[in-house]
Amino acid sequence: MSEQRFGGFVAVRREGDGHVAELAMDRPKAMNAVSTEMARSIGAACAALAADPSVRVVVLTSTAERAFCVGADLKERNSLSDAELVRQRPTTRGAYGGVLELPVPTIAAVHGFALGGGFELALACDVIVADESAVVGLPEVSVGVIPGGGGTQLLPRRVGAARAAELIFTARRVEAAEALSLGLVDSVVAAGQDRAEALALASRMAANSPVGLRAAKRALRLGHGMDLAAGLEIEDAAWRTVAFSGDRAEGVAAFNEKRKPNWPGE
Repeated sequence: MSEQRFGGFVAVRREGDGHVAELAMDRPKAMNAVSTEMARSIGAACAALAADPSVRVVVLTSTAERAFCVGADLKERNSLSDAELVRQRPTTRGAYGGVLELPVPTIAAVHGFALGGGFELALACDVIVADESAVVGLPEVSVGVIPGGGGTQLLPRRVGAARAAELIFTARRVEAAEALSLGLVDSVVAAGQDRAEALALASRMAANSPVGLRAAKRALRLGHGMDLAAGLEIEDAAWRTVAFSGDRAEGVAAFNEKRKPNWPGE
């Protein structure tokens, strides 16, 4: 396994062919509370992953035993002046936006608490795998703010406007079974198995065309919320980027020759 550190609290790990990258939040003593330094590290790690053409899938994980991420570091926030908070904002937005804008499929492996900004990091991923210990929620209004890492926009896209409003306005926490039934997470696995299941899912995704994966994600993201006609135009544009690619030629050849594709990635 190779590991690259980004600051003191984030590591990117890769095994085997390196097509699956694990972005591990590694501030266990603070249950991955997102400080300025940690936000900067997440943003830097995402920028590096986005620029690496060998990466096909990213899995967002946590080394903290009791939490995926408990959200903003409120102890740090309490020490910031208004001017310092304003200066910090682009850094925190860079962390959440960095995950959201990754051009490859992303999977969050959630256990324990995923609250506030922690749940927003998961919502920024394409798929959320949770274990039975997971507790998710956006409790920001209970401390006088609002979800500011994408929650007010990403949650209604997952569960609808009314359900998102109820969850945000009540600030309530949702345990794994209910989270699955509401669509807040996509699967629930046995306690302690979220990372393993997410990595296994990532490996299945990464076996496919890297050009196809990126184009499919682009079409899904850009087309969401568009009317059907506009969405189909976005899909057609994405199709044109893959239809004449080396990956398409290799995929068709491998199918006809009954062998595993050797994707050129272009």
